[in-house]
Amino acid sequence: MPDLSQHAEARVYRQQGFGTPLPVHGNIGLLIVDFVVGFADPATFGGGNIAPAIARTVDALALARRNGWPVAHSRIVYAGDGSDDNVFSLKVPGMATLTEDHPNSAIVPELTPASGELVVRKTVPSAFFGTQLAPWLTRRAVQTLMVAGAVTSGCVRASVVDAMSYGFRPLVLADCVGDRAIEPHHANLFDMQQKYAAVMPLADAITAIEASGQRAR
Repeated sequence: MPDLSQHAEARVYRQQGFGTPLPVHGNIGLLIVDFVVGFADPATFGGGNIAPAIARTVDALALARRNGWPVAHSRIVYAGDGSDDNVFSLKVPGMATLTEDHPNSAIVPELTPASGELVVRKTVPSAFFGTQLAPWLTRRAVQTLMVAGAVTSGCVRASVVDAMSYGFRPLVLADCVGDRAIEPHHANLFDMQQKYAAVMPLADAITAIEASGQRAR
């Protein structure tokens, strides 16, 4: 993640009080947004830095599992008969091909959900909108929610904004989120850090978690 703190625009944000640090607090959870086969494939919905973000998320998922933290995954899944097509699929018609049994809608093999991990099916960008994700996390007393996934400027951002709106503390893992275009990726990391979330690489997140008194072995 590039250092955007010296950009001219960053000075305006600082003057107006944006970008206050958001420390890790309480129990940790992990949300992996839409790391499915279609988003791993540059010929479908992938490209950019999504592949290395998936590779790094393997480490984040292993960390969460070792520590017994709640883990949730999301997939975009439309009905095969078009009955739940919406504005999202009007804007990006290929999204409607991501039906339950289509290979492109499957979570990538290296991040296959384990027993007890929630899998959210959605037809809009946010993993929270119209799903059981928020109450599922609340029942497990999650307070700080690490976020990985694709794409940074779309479904990740929408999920982070909703996570904040529900009262969770989003911790965006900067090297575990990816986008098909790098400029929107960097711009949205900057903007989320200013307004909605803590944003840092996985290694720094581990340090921050340990500094909060949580174990991150």
